[in-house]
Amino acid sequence: MIECVINISEGQSPETLTQLSASVAGDLLDIHSDHDHHRSVFTVRGIQAPRQLAAHAVRLLDIHEHAGVHPRLGVVDVVPFVPLGSTTMSEALRERDAFAQWAATELEVPCFYYGPERSLPDIRRTAWTSLFPDVGPRTAHPTAGAICVGVREVLVAYNLFLADATMEKAHEIVLKIRQPGLRALSFLVDGYAQISMNLTEISTINVDMAYDIVAQHANIARAELVGLMPKNALIKIDVSRWTQLDIGVDKTIEARFDTLIKVQ
Repeated sequence: MIECVINISEGQSPETLTQLSASVAGDLLDIHSDHDHHRSVFTVRGIQAPRQLAAHAVRLLDIHEHAGVHPRLGVVDVVPFVPLGSTTMSEALRERDAFAQWAATELEVPCFYYGPERSLPDIRRTAWTSLFPDVGPRTAHPTAGAICVGVREVLVAYNLFLADATMEKAHEIVLKIRQPGLRALSFLVDGYAQISMNLTEISTINVDMAYDIVAQHANIARAELVGLMPKNALIKIDVSRWTQLDIGVDKTIEARFDTLIKVQ
């Protein structure tokens, strides 16, 4: 069983998002869109849905028409393959490589690998300067840019909106809280300074701990889970905090898989 959490550089056009969602309707677990980030996170199952979604996005979108606060290399910006259940990391790695070869051949979009080779932040820092694509053309696709294709364990993407902090303060907080297992960036979203985090080691830093770490430095207006989280991470958190943290059983990977199976 493989989960793929595809980040598409489109978060503003309902019509386009409807078309993209329809292309993977039978395998779509979740979609989270943000207007200011101009980005949508599609959580899908399996190995065919990522190709279907990527092909539609490349056909519909132009990276040169994109303006959003989130960094991006292409219209299909990030495609991580995540092994679940009995699927091994080696199997997920093979699917990652197969997707990249397909994207380079069929879509003519260059792909950067992350996983055992390097981290996604490494690509963001060095792409097109000291780092060039692992697969496909050596130059960016004229409208689609490039794709970061990865393999990783389950992580949780989590946003916190600060009640009364400036962007300068938010940036200071980001520099203070970054640590192994917690990646963070700051953005201006909906008029609020936002701390956007990836919790990459949720056995060490779970959602509640990330919230409390940020709360030591600023008042929090609200929290936002981006996509889904594993049930084993949810049940470690006191249920009395679920509403505050924007989490719940219906937002777990397992619940969405079960729902998708029941409707088919």
